[in-house]
Amino acid sequence: MVGLKPTDVPPTNGVKVVGAGAAACVADLVTFPLDTTKVRLQIQGESKSNNNVTSPKYRGVFGTMVTIVKTEGARSLYNGLVAGLQRQMSFASVRIGLYDSVKHFYTNGSDAITISSRLLAGCTTGAMAVTMAQPTDVVKVRFQAQLNITGVSKRYSGTIDAYRKIAKEEGLPGLWKDNLPCHFCSAFGAGFCTTIVASPVDVVKTRYMNSAPGQYSSALSCSFIMLTKEGFTAFYKGFMPSFLRLGSWNVVMFVTYEQLKRAMMLVKQSWE
Repeated sequence: MVGLKPTDVPPTNGVKVVGAGAAACVADLVTFPLDTTKVRLQIQGESKSNNNVTSPKYRGVFGTMVTIVKTEGARSLYNGLVAGLQRQMSFASVRIGLYDSVKHFYTNGSDAITISSRLLAGCTTGAMAVTMAQPTDVVKVRFQAQLNITGVSKRYSGTIDAYRKIAKEEGLPGLWKDNLPCHFCSAFGAGFCTTIVASPVDVVKTRYMNSAPGQYSSALSCSFIMLTKEGFTAFYKGFMPSFLRLGSWNVVMFVTYEQLKRAMMLVKQSWE
């Protein structure tokens, strides 16, 4: 270990997990307003409002941001940030931080890594990450959809209150309210193609996560109601902020991850 540069020293699993989670949090801080914008555009047009009031009309990425700031204040662009950071620490830490270890497990430590082993590793860490992070994702979406307007009762007063109420009113399955295929859809695409493929399931996911108990019987029911009442274009609501966030999140995430990993290896070396 002595005399080796940080780039020559293989990072430990701990470094990978912590580095991936921290980098994802930095990326989320930068791109969170785009995520909130995406959620507001995706739920626009629902016949049933959780607040029983007429929501502001949103038009386009920047138009939606301006409307949110004007009607609710700039802080509302970061509604659900606490749950969002909790999601990144649990999701990215597993999905990215453990990917190499799971990949080597499937190859029995061999240097000959096949496409199938990469896919298996991606599916495994993805499923593990979704299972762990799903409750935080549900709470994040609920907060992002919640209007912060004077005179309108808030659905939840805080992050802990949201976890408690969802578990109490909808049962523990309510915290895992989602359809898993949307996560795999997003995992196997990239950039613009990913957004085109994943947008319909992402919109359904947002609507279903944000729905009141009994509003939809299932994700398929949500899809059918959207299609019959709003048309096919409803599945691409929030497309632009989703695409912009995907690209910018990945750039910030991986640049930050490499820098944090390097910094942690320097600290680890100095201790040795």
